[in-house]
Amino acid sequence: MQTRIGKLAIVMFVIFSVVSCSLPVSFKKDINPILVANCLSCHDGSGEGLAVSGFSVLTYDSIMKGTKYGPVIEPGNSASSSLYRMVAHKVDLEIQMPPHHDEALAKGREDALTPGQIKFIERWIDEGAKNN
Repeated sequence: MQTRIGKLAIVMFVIFSVVSCSLPVSFKKDINPILVANCLSCHDGSGEGLAVSGFSVLTYDSIMKGTKYGPVIEPGNSASSSLYRMVAHKVDLEIQMPPHHDEALAKGREDALTPGQIKFIERWIDEGAKNN
């Protein structure tokens, strides 16, 4: 009986994984909650990140506007999008986001993005960074 349950659990996991990978990433359901939980404390209306860069995560439009230096997302191209490059640690340590990410992740801090969250951001950008 336990073997059947184990096999059923594996089959259900595989089906769920295939279905969830084929669905488009939603800004409203997937990306916005990540940004609010991990970025809003610095990139809101009065945070340090907003003061330094001009980047706000308050709305889809403010995210797409980018920083005072220009856009941070190139829809359809995560590799050229500085938002993805910063959260995926593909930039200099001093500008990776959130700051001190590896330390935060090791300590279990809530603002540390998980590999899955980073992958969602990458997929969302590659899918066109839609406001869906």
